[in-house]
Amino acid sequence: MIKVLVVEDEPVAADAHRVYVERMPGFTVAGVVHSGGDALRFCEREPVDLVLLDFYLPDTHGLAVCRSLRAAGLPIDVIAVTSARDLALVKAAVSVGVVQYLLKPFTFASLREKLERYAEFHGASGEVTGQAEIDRALGTLRTTERQALPKGMSAQTLEAITEVLASAADGLSAGAAATAIGASRVTARRYLEYLADNGLAQREPRYGQVGRPEVWYKPKIV
Repeated sequence: MIKVLVVEDEPVAADAHRVYVERMPGFTVAGVVHSGGDALRFCEREPVDLVLLDFYLPDTHGLAVCRSLRAAGLPIDVIAVTSARDLALVKAAVSVGVVQYLLKPFTFASLREKLERYAEFHGASGEVTGQAEIDRALGTLRTTERQALPKGMSAQTLEAITEVLASAADGLSAGAAATAIGASRVTARRYLEYLADNGLAQREPRYGQVGRPEVWYKPKIV
């Protein structure tokens, strides 16, 4: 079994990550902590194979946790689970041994793919016969197969809607989303419903003065 430590300061998100990992065959949750200091102390006293690491922690940055793990000589892999989108930060994460990088918000399917690929890499053993096998083993972690979108939906529009939603902490309507990305209300609503159906957004009725309540969508960060 691959022993996983979840490091996430937000209790709701931490519990969601724990549940996700527990749904994966071959993985077990070694523990859940909410700070960098607790993560390091846990890894020093308990066997851990993989850390799901949020970067924005109350006491330190995730990169500092990675550096401390390396300095302590602990053979632990790290998957960054964070909302940080700065490419300089991504490069820094690679330099300190982060094996995969998963952006919030995400679905269970996205994490499942990362964990499945990590399990394949982690379970490989023996001596390779040549460079091709080494490239294939390393490529296991890097190759991404995107989950197919429903017919008529585009990845570019989904990304645009996701960014607009992520910036609307108080939520927004399909009409507001449509205006923000320059699309029709029907199109925006379809993508927002897709995000809600996949656990990346939550629906919330807003009651006006007259008529039926309007559905608003709020980001659901896990």
